[in-house]
This record gives sequence, C-alpha cells and structure tokens, in this order.
Amino acid sequence: MHTTLQRLSTVLFGLLLAIALGGCATTSGTTPQEKRKAVLDMRSEVLTELYKLRPSTRAEIAAAPGYAVFSNVNINVIFASFGGGYGVVRDNRSGRQTYMKMGEAGIGLGLGAKDFRAVFVFRDRASLDRFINSGWEFGGHADAAAKAGDKGAAVGGEALFDGITVYQITQSGLALQATVKGMKYWKDDELN
Repeated sequence: MHTTLQRLSTVLFGLLLAIALGGCATTSGTTPQEKRKAVLDMRSEVLTELYKLRPSTRAEIAAAPGYAVFSNVNINVIFASFGGGYGVVRDNRSGRQTYMKMGEAGIGLGLGAKDFRAVFVFRDRASLDRFINSGWEFGGHADAAAKAGDKGAAVGGEALFDGITVYQITQSGLALQATVKGMKYWKDDELN
C-alpha cells in the first residue's frame, strides 16, 4: 500500500512537472506571430519526413477530419519519465489551426532522452473535438529508439484510443523505456 502511494505521488508530481515543462517548451520567436510561424514550419517539416517514410499517410491525412503534429522531448531516468512539447491541430473541414502544448509523466523502467515528432490522425469528428477540448491520453508505452545524426530514423504507427492513429518520428537521442504514462494536451492561450 505504501509503495503504491509512493508511485502514485511520483506520477502526480511528474505529471505536474511535465505540464510545467510543456508550458515552458516554446518555439523560436518572440512574438505570437513568429511562434505560430515556427510551429507551422515544424509541422511542414514533420509531414514532409512522414510522407517520405510512409507515402500512404499523405492520402490518409487528407481524407481525415483533422490531424495534429507535435514536437516532444522525453527524458527517462530509471523509474520515471517526463516530457513536454508543443504543436498544432488542423481541422481539415474548416481549415482552423488550434495551437497546443503538451506535458507527460510516467513510471516504469527507462533510461535516456528522446526528441521526437508525433502526427495524430483523427478518424472522426468526435475524436478531433475531444482531443482539442479535453486532450487527455493515458496508456502504456514501450519502445526502443536510437538515432544519431541522420542515422536511425524510426517511424511507427500506434492506435492510442478509438478514432486516433499516431505516427512517431524519432529526431535524435537514445532511449529504452517501458512506462505507464499520463499525457495532457491543452490549448496554448498565447498563440490561439
């Protein structure tokens, strides 16, 4: 019982820390316009890379009600993992962009750091709206990623919950992890 409370406390502390880190994770630029441009540039680069690695995703994303692209840095230290990042959600029907931040924390075995990009493809309007308005995702996560320079690019597909598929592209870092994580995505008040 005591160990369970310690782990829960660690996860809650980590989630708060990750949300704080996510709040600090910023794009380049000093004005909101420059920051929005940096997020949109990141999105373009990530989609170009994804389309090169998995050409079929271009049609998948075009046919979807919407999609999101996030830049995330994740740190794993023995029994805890923390991360933060930023991104943008695009509603394909209206063309509206919703700028968001994210934070994550978890417990489990892990070591290393990983800088990666994630593309969320929303299969239905309800999952898109739910993500923008509440943005929680909890689940188990296990992966091994290694990339140095231009070597070791990795992309994988993973269904997180009904109506959403996620593709992750590792940018740099070395990480080996098997964790249970909590993630929070929320609207960026400065950029929306």
